[in-house]
Amino acid sequence: MGHVTGASRYQATLFPEVLDEVVGRNDPVRVIDAFVDSLDLGELGFSKVAAEEMGRPPYAPGDLLKLYIYGYLHRIRASRRLEAEARRNVQVMWLIKRLRGGKPQAGDHAGEDREDECSDRPQDRRVSGFDGRS
Repeated sequence: MGHVTGASRYQATLFPEVLDEVVGRNDPVRVIDAFVDSLDLGELGFSKVAAEEMGRPPYAPGDLLKLYIYGYLHRIRASRRLEAEARRNVQVMWLIKRLRGGKPQAGDHAGEDREDECSDRPQDRRVSGFDGRS
């Protein structure tokens, strides 16, 4: 079983027709791509360089490193902002071969229902000062 990989940069689509035509020949993302591709990630200590046989294949560590370096150079630190860049920025689409974030994780919605749970408990209303007593 191999890694999760993106689509070919030369695959024709509606917009842009070929993603490689949109990214200039001297664009900095090409330098990032060439640099990371020249590295031996296994020798540098990256895990998951060889995909495991069972389970969902992980993203290729080289693609994740490319995205991290792009974020570092453009002062984008948050993973959600990097994910947004991967959806809207043509340079990032080219760099990581149109990979997108996976399905939402369980922790993404951890605090959404918490307010609803707390509002029905009398002890929470007393602590907050909204228990109706003056």
